[in-house]
Amino acid sequence: MRYFLCLSYDGSAFCGWQIQPSSPSVQACLEETLSRLLNRPVAVTGAGRTDTGVHAVNYVAHFDTDGPLPFEASDFIYKLNAMLPYGVAIISVSEVPADMHARFSAKRREYTYFIHRSKDPFVRNYSWFCGYPSLDFDAMNKACQYLLGTHDFSCFEKTGGDNKTSICTVFEAHWEPYVPSHLQIMGLSAEKADAPWGAWPPPAMGRGRGPLDTSSRAAGTQETMGGAGAERSAAESPQGASAFSDGQYWYFRIAADRFLRNMVRATVGTLIEVGRGKHRPEWVAELIASGTRGDAGESVPGHALFLNRVEYPDW
Repeated sequence: MRYFLCLSYDGSAFCGWQIQPSSPSVQACLEETLSRLLNRPVAVTGAGRTDTGVHAVNYVAHFDTDGPLPFEASDFIYKLNAMLPYGVAIISVSEVPADMHARFSAKRREYTYFIHRSKDPFVRNYSWFCGYPSLDFDAMNKACQYLLGTHDFSCFEKTGGDNKTSICTVFEAHWEPYVPSHLQIMGLSAEKADAPWGAWPPPAMGRGRGPLDTSSRAAGTQETMGGAGAERSAAESPQGASAFSDGQYWYFRIAADRFLRNMVRATVGTLIEVGRGKHRPEWVAELIASGTRGDAGESVPGHALFLNRVEYPDW
C-alpha cells in the first residue's frame, strides 16, 4: 500500500531534502523515524529536492507498506510528530493508488521567496535583507513575463546538474508586497508598513487582516491558465505594484511543472539585477534564449526560500 505524507519543515538545520553522505537531511530524518515507528526499514520518496537551508510548507512524500498502517491516521500523525525533531511537522497521511508518485505525479510546484529592504530582526531568519537603495518592482514584474511559458532554463541551472532536460513550463511569476504578521498584530496596515522602526506615535491597534491586506488590490488584476503556461499581466501587476514601489517587504512567487537545481534562487538574483537598473526587463528574455549560468545574476541566499505547494491530479 502507498501513502502520501504532507509535511512542513524548517530547513535551517538540514542540508536539504535529499540524503547526503555526511550531512543531516530531511529525507534521512523522516526515513529513520518512520522505520522506528513501523519497526521495519522504510524508504521515503519526496516531491523534489530542496537546497541547504531551504524550507517547505505542505511538502509531499510517499512511502510503501505491506498492509494498512498499524494506527489510525490521527494516532500515526501524533506518534510520528512526537518522534521527529521540532523542525519537521507531519500535517496529514493519506492512502493513495499504487501508481501515484510524490515526484513524478506532481503537475505543479510553487515556490515563494521573501525579501525585506530595511533591517528587521524578526524576519531575518526567513527573509533576505536586500538593502539596495532602490528597486524598481514594476521593471521586475515586467521581466517576470519573459519567464512564462515553456523554455530551456539552463541559464538559471546550477552547473553540474544531472537533469536530463533543462526545459520547464512556468505558469506564474510575480512580485507582491506584503505586511509581516508581527507588524499586522501591532496595527500596521500596508500603507503604514513603510514607516521606519521607532516612529512615534505608534499606529492605532487594529485587527489583523492576514499576510496581505488585499482591500486595495487592483480590480483589473488577471490570472489565466492555458497553453504552454499561465500568464499574469505585469501591466496589471498585483496591488498596482507602483503604489508599493518603495515597500519594505516583498515576496516573489513562481509556479512551474518542474524546477532545475538552484533555478529559483538564480531567477530571483537575476530579477534583482533588473530592479537595480543594471539591465532592462528584456534582458531576461535574452538570457533564456542564449545565455549561460555565468551571464545571469548571482544566486540569492537559501534561507528565505519556501517550497509552499505541490499539486497532483485528482488528489
